[in-house]
Amino acid sequence: MSETTRIPPRSGTAFELAKGRRLTVIDPEGVQVSDLLAFSRADLREVISNGRTFDYEETIRLGRGNRLWSNRSNPMLAIEEDSVGCHDFLLTPCSRATFEHFYPDKPVHRGCLGNLAEALSPWGIGEDDIPVAFNCFMNVPVAPDGSVRVDPPVSRPGDRIVLRAEMDLVIGLTACSAYDSNGGSFKPIDYRID
Repeated sequence: MSETTRIPPRSGTAFELAKGRRLTVIDPEGVQVSDLLAFSRADLREVISNGRTFDYEETIRLGRGNRLWSNRSNPMLAIEEDSVGCHDFLLTPCSRATFEHFYPDKPVHRGCLGNLAEALSPWGIGEDDIPVAFNCFMNVPVAPDGSVRVDPPVSRPGDRIVLRAEMDLVIGLTACSAYDSNGGSFKPIDYRID
């Protein structure tokens, strides 16, 4: 088993994940979201796609047994374990514009979009290349009328999700920066590659 790496609050990281390896994303303190991106290592234009995933998995409630698909209809990640069962794949990474729109009375932060762009820049990936992220532990209820809201995560300390790479990938991962996503607080995210 490899050692656990910590992503500090309101920051992000990126790394390569080989096919067959497992990525464990851990909420060490509870009630914290982690935005996850995946790009094909062979061609960075092949990216994680919420639309393809919803189509092929036939659900917007993704968890153990589901796969996350690319814009080219290839499976990228398979969810092997999930102790939370509540994640979001509808909402885009938070950004400076998010803070200006939703939190006009709070300090502006570059958000997950800025953190991901900085972390992924060694691979030539910029803000305009970043799709909707798979938001681990994020709680976005969808009402019968189609409206959405962001509630605090239901994750507890030590909760985790384990994803197996279905191809060689470049992964972007954050400890989310938005107030509503994290119940008004900001905490770290841990991850491990096995």
